[in-house]
Amino acid sequence: MADITLPDASRSSAARPLLVWTLVYGLATMVVIALLNLPAMTDYVGADNDDVMRLVQVRDLLAGQSWFDMTQYRLGLDGGTLMHWSRLIDLPIASLILLFSQIVPMEQAEALALLVWPLFLILPLMGAIAVAARRIGDEVTLHVALLLTSVFVITSNRFLPGSIDHHNVQLVLVATIAAGLLDPARGTGSHALAGFAAALAIAIGAETTPLVATVCATVGILWAIEGVAYARAARAFSLTLVVSLSAMFFATVPPVHYAMVTCDSLSVGFYAVVGIGAASLFIATQLPGMQDRRHRIAAIGVTGMLVTLGTVIIAPQCLQNPLNELDPLLHTLWLSGVIEAQSFLDQLGREPAAFGGFYAVAFFAIGVCIFRIVNGDRVRAHAIMLGLITVSFLIALIQVRGAIFANLLTIAPLALLIGELRLKAREEPPQLGAGLLFALAAFLSVPSAWSLFGVLFVEGTAGVMNRMKGLSETSGGQAESRPACDAPAGFAALNRLPDGVVVAAADLGPEILRFTRHRALAGPYHRNEGGMLTELHVGLAKPDEAAAFLRGSGATILVFCPELFQTKNIATTKADGLYAGMLRGEIPSYLRPVPVEGPSGMQIYRVELP
Repeated sequence: MADITLPDASRSSAARPLLVWTLVYGLATMVVIALLNLPAMTDYVGADNDDVMRLVQVRDLLAGQSWFDMTQYRLGLDGGTLMHWSRLIDLPIASLILLFSQIVPMEQAEALALLVWPLFLILPLMGAIAVAARRIGDEVTLHVALLLTSVFVITSNRFLPGSIDHHNVQLVLVATIAAGLLDPARGTGSHALAGFAAALAIAIGAETTPLVATVCATVGILWAIEGVAYARAARAFSLTLVVSLSAMFFATVPPVHYAMVTCDSLSVGFYAVVGIGAASLFIATQLPGMQDRRHRIAAIGVTGMLVTLGTVIIAPQCLQNPLNELDPLLHTLWLSGVIEAQSFLDQLGREPAAFGGFYAVAFFAIGVCIFRIVNGDRVRAHAIMLGLITVSFLIALIQVRGAIFANLLTIAPLALLIGELRLKAREEPPQLGAGLLFALAAFLSVPSAWSLFGVLFVEGTAGVMNRMKGLSETSGGQAESRPACDAPAGFAALNRLPDGVVVAAADLGPEILRFTRHRALAGPYHRNEGGMLTELHVGLAKPDEAAAFLRGSGATILVFCPELFQTKNIATTKADGLYAGMLRGEIPSYLRPVPVEGPSGMQIYRVELP
């Protein structure tokens, strides 16, 4: 079936039903998430460290810290840690807290804001997927896509109550970009919205930068191929991108950092390179002689050369993963244990049962898109989706964090396939093969189904039962017989001590900042390299050598959690180190235990060095 361009395709009469179905599926998904999660929740903040750290950052903003000051003064060595996160995510969360604080106490206002924000984001995500699905298929495709999105949201952890990190916003923006590019009418409004979403994606997190670069290249290629028919759309995208990114740069980057190039946040590096590309494309679409395809291809080639040259001159360091520059010790004892930073080989070796959930659906969708293109079926739409899915898939091979974007982007093309197979199965009921093919396609399109199959394949039925048992115990509120290290009693005891510097495993850093007034030496963030390295050296060193590291960092408190993976990892690495000795019950004389009133796995010690 050939691509069809309709003059008013982006303003079809189906807009109102599309909105209705978006609300129906979105609200139903919210209800399911609330029913599955709220009864078992013991805290209103998400389980991810980044959720806790985001709340700390929002609290600092509400307490009067400058909008432009992203330093977390209570994290790391003396002077604090300059965070790489964006105030653009802090703003709506802080606004919700201020709004709710007018009617309820501050803690309840925080709880309400952290409940509302991730659930609210489900609606724009559903809306963007609905638009993308309708533009690539029909009403059946729309419903299948919304069902797949509902399953995607419910089975992921990005939209759960308390999930306030920026990844859920990034997912909404990626879906919005895809919907804009799929507009068969090549509408300026759709492409302007896609350009704004691309700018916002860059501004709030560097993870999507390769995907946004692919989007920009896609717009350029489409203009080179389609010419006049796509010129206005390309102009709308490029102009909105450069204007929006300019506004976000000057609205979030302090003047003192205008010349600073960073590769993990919005800086002059990303701003200049993207600006060069977007401005060049905008100018190229208005040059004379661009009716000739050869001239357009040449113009895109020149634009690519300017972008490459600008990158090499302005931000050559951003051509590699910024995490590559971390100290090797951090790679070994910290980064290797961070799941989202692992490669596909690491994931296959450590958790083969989950491998399919990360990679199988995207691989399947890539094959479907290629098959459609080869057979001339909606070539334009499938070529666009193929590029976006493939880049996200390649990123996921390097770092697992890219898999969630790849899985999201698969929904529209796979919903089209499932809808067509469903129709075929209904038209030919005597043929069992058609029904089985429909069922198989539906199964292959759900990442969580691959995860379940992976557990069954690798661990057998016993593995599935054990995991289901673990989920039921968690949802039923059954705690382990041994108190957890992050139990409230430990933080309460810690907060009663005079303000000081706490040495603890990096994963505890955000919680210490949230529940106490202390400065945490270590937190699981690559810009906190000095603090994390110092904490690692404390744990690895012999007790008398560890004292020197404690003295040098100004530490007044040491928090020891035997149950944490990092603690065990450090102890295993150095059998004669401080942490290994403490696991054996050997406590140096300069560590004075602090009593904890109530159940807690946290061991607190005052550091009293001569």
